[in-house]
Amino acid sequence: MTDANIWQRFLAFSPGDVSQVRVFFAPGRVNLIGEHTDYNGGYVLPAALTVGTWAFVRLREDGVYRFASTAFPQVVTVQKGDLNYKLEDDYANYPKGVVWAMEKAGVSIPGADILYHGNLPNGAGLSSSASIEVVTAFAINELSGAGLSVERLTLLSQEAENQFVGVNCGIMDQFSVGMGRADHALLLQCATLHYRLVPVQAPGYKLVITNTNKRRVLSDSKYNERRQECEAALAQMQRANPSLTCLADVSVEDWERLSAVIDDERLRKRAHHVVFENARTQRAATLLEQGNLRAFGELMNESHRSLRDDYEVTGPELDALVEAAWTVEGCIGSRMTGAGFGGCTVSFVEAPQLPVFEQVVAERYIEQTGWAPSFYVSDIGDGVREVTSDELAQLAKSIL
Repeated sequence: MTDANIWQRFLAFSPGDVSQVRVFFAPGRVNLIGEHTDYNGGYVLPAALTVGTWAFVRLREDGVYRFASTAFPQVVTVQKGDLNYKLEDDYANYPKGVVWAMEKAGVSIPGADILYHGNLPNGAGLSSSASIEVVTAFAINELSGAGLSVERLTLLSQEAENQFVGVNCGIMDQFSVGMGRADHALLLQCATLHYRLVPVQAPGYKLVITNTNKRRVLSDSKYNERRQECEAALAQMQRANPSLTCLADVSVEDWERLSAVIDDERLRKRAHHVVFENARTQRAATLLEQGNLRAFGELMNESHRSLRDDYEVTGPELDALVEAAWTVEGCIGSRMTGAGFGGCTVSFVEAPQLPVFEQVVAERYIEQTGWAPSFYVSDIGDGVREVTSDELAQLAKSIL
């Protein structure tokens, strides 16, 4: 959809003066390594993308929120005092949840027309939900003049997804969407929110995201089941060490001793993934800082095998993409990214090999699954922001 079409869509939805409209952007994110460690108190290594979600916002004075999207047909209208999760409202439950969480925190605006436009595939594991949540929270914060920090907005967005939408996600998605920095990954300790920026120096390589095109819906998947399994494994390990607060407290060195008390092989496998993935993630950040991209790629491969064998969240589509990628010369690492059960893989590929990579992976994937993949070559971008006046002027020219 062109800029002109987006503006025309917004003005058809919310007629009025263009100068009264403010536009905000939040990226999607890709997690380079550190999967299913976030809600277990561990480390993750995500990066913000240059694709994401735009929110076109016009304030109202009547206590009404109207939500529209260029990706969905329905317009959802709610009163400020009537914010409830409704399955039929689909995408609008995410911004409704943010309005709910922001109002609980004492931040509100008198209503708004909000049109969302994104270039992230929905349900692909690139945090389209976190992107819409954080851009909504940021917009409300700016329009209300509340002055909350971006870090606080990410926590309120997570609260919306946990308590309003009903997905027990960790903080990684919202935090990386809000706090990302161009050309850097974030090594985030999810229990404390301590983080450091890790430069991603990969000259001659491209970050390739490959979509299975199998949409997954987290609240309908086994995501919450995996979280419950981790909690059960932790409870058993606390018998041996009551001071443990999360699975990420367990070191690789203490694994054999502490895991011996787990009486269920399935739970042991889930905990094994978390403990060793947490160690891999910390090592991966060091390798990136050293510029050792090939060793980093090997850790990506190890991560996928662990997610496949121990955590069992990959499935035939993600495995087919990754295993095809591993056969391509110039691909130094490939793994599933996101919660799993469909979604995307992330690969580091030598730039001259991109055409071969896409051809080989597509052919093998179609042969094995019957699905056609989609490829996205993205840079690492900044976190949530308001679109500048210069950018808005260029957009406005397209309809004036």
